[in-house]
Amino acid sequence: MKFRSIVLLIACITFCFGASAQVKIAATPPMGWNSYNCFGSAVHEDEVKANTDYMADKLKVFGWEYIVVDFLWSYDNPPGSNIGNPFQMRLGDGSYVPWLTMDKWGRLLPQPNKFPSALDGKGFKSLSDYVHSKGLKFGIHVMRGIPRQAVWSKTPVKGTNGITADMVADTNSKCPWMNHMYGLDMKKPGAQEYLNSILELYAGWGVDFIKVDDLSRPYSNAEVEGYKKAIDNCGRPMVLSLSPGETPVAQAAHATQYANMWRMADDFWDNWKEILHMFDYAKSWEGVGGPGHWPDADMIQIGKLSKRGPVGNERYSRFTEDEQYTHMTFWSIYRSPLMLGGNMPENRDLELKLFTNAEVLSANQQGENPKQLYKKDGAMVWYSHVQGSKDLYVALFNISDANKSVAVDFAALGLKGKVKVRDLWKKQDLGQFRKTYQQGINLHGAALLRLSSTN
Repeated sequence: MKFRSIVLLIACITFCFGASAQVKIAATPPMGWNSYNCFGSAVHEDEVKANTDYMADKLKVFGWEYIVVDFLWSYDNPPGSNIGNPFQMRLGDGSYVPWLTMDKWGRLLPQPNKFPSALDGKGFKSLSDYVHSKGLKFGIHVMRGIPRQAVWSKTPVKGTNGITADMVADTNSKCPWMNHMYGLDMKKPGAQEYLNSILELYAGWGVDFIKVDDLSRPYSNAEVEGYKKAIDNCGRPMVLSLSPGETPVAQAAHATQYANMWRMADDFWDNWKEILHMFDYAKSWEGVGGPGHWPDADMIQIGKLSKRGPVGNERYSRFTEDEQYTHMTFWSIYRSPLMLGGNMPENRDLELKLFTNAEVLSANQQGENPKQLYKKDGAMVWYSHVQGSKDLYVALFNISDANKSVAVDFAALGLKGKVKVRDLWKKQDLGQFRKTYQQGINLHGAALLRLSSTN
């Protein structure tokens, strides 16, 4: 506990004095959509545009703004294919198949079969322009490092004199679950220049958000710093998201200084046990999140999932309705980034209701210093402070396997006298109470309240 307290103190000091420039970027938890949970590596341009249109029409007014193309956009997935095998085969001459779409500088480009507007090396500029035309922001996923095929073909590194990809790669640094990339040896001349060159490319496309994969587990300090330097160098503000988890809590100070969000856990899916685990991950990161830097509980597993992989058959979320409310309530009270994972055009009334409650979203965007009040006997309570007010957001969770009442003691929250209670999901004032408030909650369900002292 003493070690954890020291780590969190260092993270706080680092943010206050060393990372103030990040406050303008991700000043509140980013809100958007990511293609991975519904399309895996096989999302196509028309589907990205359809989700863009939906967000612009129905969600933008509530603060949702990022459209992020995830996972292997340079890899050829034929129309209608599932996620497919993400591995490349190495031929006898050392070359790779399938050959990823790549320019002469060893920089990956969107695959034109999936993104027709990227033909002839145009990249994501046209798609990004479309997203921006709707008043939204555009993001991409990338794998850490440099393509192995660039190393094999010894592509030159842009911005250097005679340095090639094989001279900057760390061929001992490999992603355990995909063989497209080598890590970069950031001590070698040309390694930072390679990162500068890809961020220069992304800036030219109009990218506002970059999710870098295979970076947090194990945590790669030098490469994290390299991506941050490259973003600063490119001249375009971008959110830097580190993935996947479990990011070590011991790296809190470093992540706070160099990244805007980082995954607390491995990929999260629509399974109740994974929500229970996420509560524990979140507790371990309690007190670290703040303007410009957010522990990330991963994407929202609500809506139509896994249309083409990557996990299970095509389906609407396996969470019960109560579990979906718990999912949204916890991500909101904890101030995790909110990235929708379902195919939005297939949202039903339930999904729209969960994503468009302005009072609930205000807890995510305007709450301060979320903390766990208690977790015992199948019940859990978290709270945060309402910005610019003495009011509190309070979330009640029934994490048992039976219906039960969950109570909150006002004195434990520093509230005295009569307390006004408002239910944010129901958008109803529930009355004034003294000393305590309790509410019956279905198994695996939740309530989100706003408490106001009348003193």
